[in-house]
Amino acid sequence: MNVRRQHISGIAIAAATALGLATLSACSSDSSAAGSTDKFDVVASFYPMEFLAERIGGDHVHVTTLTEPGQEPHDLDISAQQRAQLEESDAALYLAGLQPAVDDAVKQSGTETKIDAAQLTTLEDLGVEDGHDHGGSSEEEEGGDHLDPHVWLDPVKYAEIAEGVGKAFEKADPDHAADYKKNTAALVKELGELNTSFADGLKNTKTKVFFTNHAAFGYLAERYGLTQEAISGLDPESEPSPARVKELQEEAKADGVTTVFYETLVSDKTAKTLASDAGLKTDVLDPVEGITDKSRGDDYIQVMQANLKALQKALGSK
Repeated sequence: MNVRRQHISGIAIAAATALGLATLSACSSDSSAAGSTDKFDVVASFYPMEFLAERIGGDHVHVTTLTEPGQEPHDLDISAQQRAQLEESDAALYLAGLQPAVDDAVKQSGTETKIDAAQLTTLEDLGVEDGHDHGGSSEEEEGGDHLDPHVWLDPVKYAEIAEGVGKAFEKADPDHAADYKKNTAALVKELGELNTSFADGLKNTKTKVFFTNHAAFGYLAERYGLTQEAISGLDPESEPSPARVKELQEEAKADGVTTVFYETLVSDKTAKTLASDAGLKTDVLDPVEGITDKSRGDDYIQVMQANLKALQKALGSK
């Protein structure tokens, strides 16, 4: 619908002309480029933001994503055509601190409505060491904290973000405010039910400790009284030290850990090696950073329900 139309720089126009905005590879299920439809055009940084935009926006929005399905989002690079896409959008929905290139691109763009999900809830330093630069916020720079950006894996915090996104959509596209409000309420209710399922399903377990490939599940663990032990830090590509591997092997015996979880978008080699050496099982715990044909579900809700089942099995739910 182009609630507002921003002037595009000469570089952006050249990039758009040369590469063809109508066939941007970063687009989601609809190949039309942002800015070329009669709907409220939203560019989402990666899948959890895309899911919110689609569920809250409904028929009134056209959503594209900067992170393609199956692409690991942490180290995403933004192309010239994607920068032009941002310029032509009515809104950008992203999570500051997760994808440095996206943070920079959104900051430099002329997009009128910039929705930072990190400002719609409270990010925390969960004590996870991280050797990877996430392009963190000023709080990180000043205080030295490692604010964990994986808030969408806590249904309660994700619902807080959903409420903020809904209000932002209402303000930016007031003609459809009533529908945005209705859709937001429905999604928040569904996320509340998901939270109840996790709380009830993980209340009584033989162990509270679970091993993951990288430290994406800190908020989930904190919400439901669990302890996440990650092979890597917040960066899924970082390699653990031999001392860390030995520490995890000893902890597995002490805490009754049965399973090492890995994920679909990064290598499972380290997780499977640790499991083999320690005599443990392996399973998938999906950080829901993208949906592919390997995902155990078609959307965020379904994949999170599969995660719950995997945790119940690994932790010995009673």
